[in-house]
Amino acid sequence: MAVLTVTQINRYISFKLKEDRNIQSIMVQGEISNFTNHYRTGHLYFTLKDGESSIKAVMFASAASRLKFVPEDGMSVIISGSVSVFERDGVYQLYVNDIQPYGAGAEYIAIEQLKAKLAKEGIFDNAHKRQLPVMPSKIGVVTSKSGAALRDVVNILSRRYPIGELLIVNALVQGSSAADSVCKGIMKAELAGCDVIIVGRGGGSAEDLSAFNSEKVARAVYNSNVPVISAVGHETDYSLTDLAADMRAPTPSAAAELVAPSVDILSSRIDSLMNRAENAALKMIDDYTDRLVSLNSSIMRFSPENRLKLSSEKLDALEKRLQNSASSSFERRKSKLDQLIRTLDSLSPLKVLSRGYSLVYSGQKLINDASMLKNDDEINVRFGNGEASAVVKQISVGR
Repeated sequence: MAVLTVTQINRYISFKLKEDRNIQSIMVQGEISNFTNHYRTGHLYFTLKDGESSIKAVMFASAASRLKFVPEDGMSVIISGSVSVFERDGVYQLYVNDIQPYGAGAEYIAIEQLKAKLAKEGIFDNAHKRQLPVMPSKIGVVTSKSGAALRDVVNILSRRYPIGELLIVNALVQGSSAADSVCKGIMKAELAGCDVIIVGRGGGSAEDLSAFNSEKVARAVYNSNVPVISAVGHETDYSLTDLAADMRAPTPSAAAELVAPSVDILSSRIDSLMNRAENAALKMIDDYTDRLVSLNSSIMRFSPENRLKLSSEKLDALEKRLQNSASSSFERRKSKLDQLIRTLDSLSPLKVLSRGYSLVYSGQKLINDASMLKNDDEINVRFGNGEASAVVKQISVGR
């Protein structure tokens, strides 16, 4: 009996499984568990199970990149693939080529997953919704120039709101390039100075409307610096663009009616405001007339002649008080000045000199001590009346 290696056994089993057509190109239904998305390689690993058994499964990056949704634990699916052996570990597993949700379609699952992601980021929160301008000066419409939706919008705005400027931005609204085209159209309308933007198209199949369920368009609407009205032509289902927009209209025609008031309504409001202004002006005239009558009555009671007479008498009294006050102040100040003069005179050095004292100078220097002099110094002696010059002959210091 031949002795086999482990590798030989696993390889033999692998060949046998590959030769068995019953387990090649098969479809298997089950529930996903232990799902792992290997982000570095792009491979998907999971277990497919039913009520009694389970089998490991792998989906390589080349096949996983074609999926329109992200598989999750607990999701019921139908997979397409084949059974083979992973020779290194001796484990048989499903090698998956495609995954389809069991029940709901892949497109629906993908949209629901994206909706949950954007909702978690707050893209759909009402706190971010902005009020539409009451009377926009410039209205942007991002849609296909060849679509019937645009003609409806133009007709309604021309009739309802001819005073507004309309900027039409042509964009693809279906196909693989539609999402990028709509995003560029929103940015172009914003840069052109529009006060509000209508984004949308007429009705169509789910595939036709797929651009308005894209993450790109939802984020472009959310990030717009001006309010956006979503007008994708479907009455019942909400697109992601509808949820991200500041306001949703079921059709482009409805958006045109929402974006601006009717001229008839504006005219009616102007008439109402004019009536209110006229009534307010008449009431103001009546109020000022009553006030004028009251003022005339006051003038009669307080005539200018009487006020002038009272003011003149008051002025005379004030003038007299001022004169008396000035005279009294002058006398007080004169008396104080005389007293100060007498005090100053009593303290004057001349008074002291008149009593027999004298001042001795050597040049300009006052001599107050004999030690400041020496023999033969010339000095000046000042008396109460006159001066004398002398030469020092003898000096005695001390008393």
